[in-house]
Amino acid sequence: MASTFATASATQTERRFFLILTSLMSASIVTGFALQLALGRSSFDVPWIYHAHAVVFFGWVALFTAQAYLMDSGNIVVHRQLGMVAVIWVPVMTVLGIALSLTVMQRTGGPFFFAQNQFLFSNPAHLLCFAALTFWALKVRRQGGWHRRLLICGYALLTGPGLGRILPLPFMIPNAWHIMVAVLLVFPVIGMIRDKLKMRRVHPAWYAGIAAILAVQIAADLIADSPWGMALTEYIVAGTPGGERPVEAFLPPGFGM
Repeated sequence: MASTFATASATQTERRFFLILTSLMSASIVTGFALQLALGRSSFDVPWIYHAHAVVFFGWVALFTAQAYLMDSGNIVVHRQLGMVAVIWVPVMTVLGIALSLTVMQRTGGPFFFAQNQFLFSNPAHLLCFAALTFWALKVRRQGGWHRRLLICGYALLTGPGLGRILPLPFMIPNAWHIMVAVLLVFPVIGMIRDKLKMRRVHPAWYAGIAAILAVQIAADLIADSPWGMALTEYIVAGTPGGERPVEAFLPPGFGM
């Protein structure tokens, strides 16, 4: 009986930790976008795909956070029912995210502090990795330890745009993208540290999730810097406003934070 109680208590403690970590990640996303809007650097006067992307992605932020709350509160039935929404939601997010990346490339050339070829390949790569980790987590949903940790690793990839709006990335050229990736990996690393302190071992799901993120990033970098990657980048922005900026990352004249 005492062993059963200890196990149940440890499970509840872990669920509370994941609720706090999820809330912190969601806050970083919301804060990043709200900050840029407050500073007048973002505008609602954009094509429809920006708005569709915002609704779908922030919808996921709300759903993901709600799921962590439902687990912490013990509402497992509703948690499982809502979890099935991901089967449709995640593919829609992936398609919309990639479509928006292409739109941004042609409309503005992408964020100036990222090289165009890097943005073109790394952004979709992160979305595909997020989708893969999320579906992997759904497949092993009966294994709570793997399920929760893989979901966090996938969600960490979505914090990139929020963190990118908080960090002074323009002053981190030419390493801005990789610094952003390093920062978003702090979230699963926090989970690893917690595991080590509480369980005296690090759950293998953390290693699997981080390895997937790093492998996808390395692959994206290799493709982006290849002759084929550079040629595709130039082809996509040719004849569009995005083609008027340099391919490499740069600081616009007179730029200031």
